[in-house]
Amino acid sequence: MVKICEAPVTVNAVLSVRPMQVADLQGVMRVECSAYVSPWRLEDFYRELTMNQLAHYFVAEQNGEIVAFVGIWLMVDEVHITNIAVVQEHRGKKIGEQLLLFILDEAKRLGAIRTILEVRVSNSRAQNLYVKHRFRFVGLRRNYYHDNGEDAFLMERDLRC
Repeated sequence: MVKICEAPVTVNAVLSVRPMQVADLQGVMRVECSAYVSPWRLEDFYRELTMNQLAHYFVAEQNGEIVAFVGIWLMVDEVHITNIAVVQEHRGKKIGEQLLLFILDEAKRLGAIRTILEVRVSNSRAQNLYVKHRFRFVGLRRNYYHDNGEDAFLMERDLRC
């Protein structure tokens, strides 16, 4: 289990995870724009870091470069995973899976008993990852994505088992 502290936590030999800071936003935007067709704006991340008391965001670094990030909102005993993004050139290296496992541990540490997320119906690769880690399909959010009106599956995982 990885514990959070102010210093980076080594997840494997070359990947470390630490809390996201405002100074990281240029690197975060590089990842965001590489990962998504309709990326969040820099202002969205700034607001998450500075104004959203529910938000917890982390960056993953390799050799001092931000290559991925993950974000959650903690609402009482439930964690909503808002983002897991890996820069295009680092996909296929299990960084997304490592961040998922990291954030599930963090959610438990924060006292959550359940986690939820939305995933595009066309993103079978992400769906398979979530199912592998005991998420289940619990609903459908119609026209969830603003860029193309695509639906999203709502998935959840009980963190107590």
